[in-house]
Amino acid sequence: MLLPLALSAQTSNWRSVDWKKQDVEVLQHYRSLIQIDSSNPPGNETKVVEYLKKVLEGAGIPTQTFSNDPTRANLVARLKGNGTKKPLLIMAHTDVVGTQKEKWPVDPFGAIMKDGYIWGRGSIDDKDKLTAMLNTMLLLKHNQAKLDRDVIFLAESGEEGTTQVGISFMVDKHLDAINAEFAITEGGGAIIRDGKVVIMNLGTTEKVPRATKLTVTGTAGHGSVPREDNALVHLSSAVAKIGTWDTPMRLNDTTRTYFEKLATISKPEDAARYNALLDPAKAGPAQAYLKKNEPSRYSMLRTSIVPTIMKGGFRTNVIPSEAEATLDVRALPDEDMAKLYEEMKKVINDPAVKIEAIAGNLRPAAPPSRLDTEMYKALEATAKKMYPGVMVLPSMSTGASDMAQLRAKGIPSYGIGPPNTESDGLNYGAHGDVERLAESSLYTFMEFVWNAVTDVVGSKP
Repeated sequence: MLLPLALSAQTSNWRSVDWKKQDVEVLQHYRSLIQIDSSNPPGNETKVVEYLKKVLEGAGIPTQTFSNDPTRANLVARLKGNGTKKPLLIMAHTDVVGTQKEKWPVDPFGAIMKDGYIWGRGSIDDKDKLTAMLNTMLLLKHNQAKLDRDVIFLAESGEEGTTQVGISFMVDKHLDAINAEFAITEGGGAIIRDGKVVIMNLGTTEKVPRATKLTVTGTAGHGSVPREDNALVHLSSAVAKIGTWDTPMRLNDTTRTYFEKLATISKPEDAARYNALLDPAKAGPAQAYLKKNEPSRYSMLRTSIVPTIMKGGFRTNVIPSEAEATLDVRALPDEDMAKLYEEMKKVINDPAVKIEAIAGNLRPAAPPSRLDTEMYKALEATAKKMYPGVMVLPSMSTGASDMAQLRAKGIPSYGIGPPNTESDGLNYGAHGDVERLAESSLYTFMEFVWNAVTDVVGSKP
């Protein structure tokens, strides 16, 4: 295990970093963290916490651990500032999704370096952020940083669907340990085209998972006798109607700014479509185009409803008495679910179909984080300084993250991520069969985090 490398001893210039030397340590920690299998389930995130604890305390940074499951601990480390400003929370999750090893060309937990990439589960989600946050703490400590704020590092478990052991537990039981003016974590990223970073997405809001179930009951009977109350027939019709329903388009501050700015750097025909979205009277054809050709951006415009599971029947010659379908509903932050369900009933138009929320929706709704805060401005300024000509876009994630719980507690939270080509993001990204990150992107992301963090926490001359 590497200890922090010697940098400048001049505390007056503590922001200065020899990145060539620092990259060695960044890569070492990154590969070591990927090599810890923290697949969720079962998680075993305490293994990651033990590694982080040893590194941080070896550098003289005290840590605390919090858990409601001893195998799934959360770690908190804090560097004290002078108290002029409220703390900054830098956060990353320690669990990863599982793998199908037969689909990987390398060991998914080997952190293999190949073709200029580091391959491994968690290389994008979320051990790149975990490494950057860890090394930011080490650099601040080693460089004797002069801080106006406390810097709090949270390594949290359970982000991949079991937040009751991670962020929900921390927010509900130990908010005082992580409470901050701002937070940064996963949920954004930069796009590389022709070798140049052209877009930086900063996550300022996200959709809210609201899993929903459709259930139909009918009369069981012999498959040779058609029945009007066949549960599968009613359910199939309902799923088809919901699956093709264009839910209403609604922009918020984040998505409106996103499309306004995106239009300024797009080809004329694309710009015309993005601008048309800003006028509801002209948005129809533009929405139809996005639905077919840019489905992620189409999803940003609305609450999305996607059928994902259907269950019903057990024999060819038996009409089942019940059938059900699961809908992955990703709601806009201000969606009124009661009204949405009423609209769903009208679209389905079948009293035999019952609509109900599935228990266990773990993330709360919260307003988008503002675009005029010191943290957002620092992230934007850092991106423009590091990547001349880049367009910085506030973005709404169509997925979900643990920023939801922080925003619900009134902590403005911003999503960041490393640069990636669009093809890499599509074919080798988070949750895919194969996951990897360019080595060069790891280093530039580390520098981005350091520059943005020090801009917000450092004492001004």
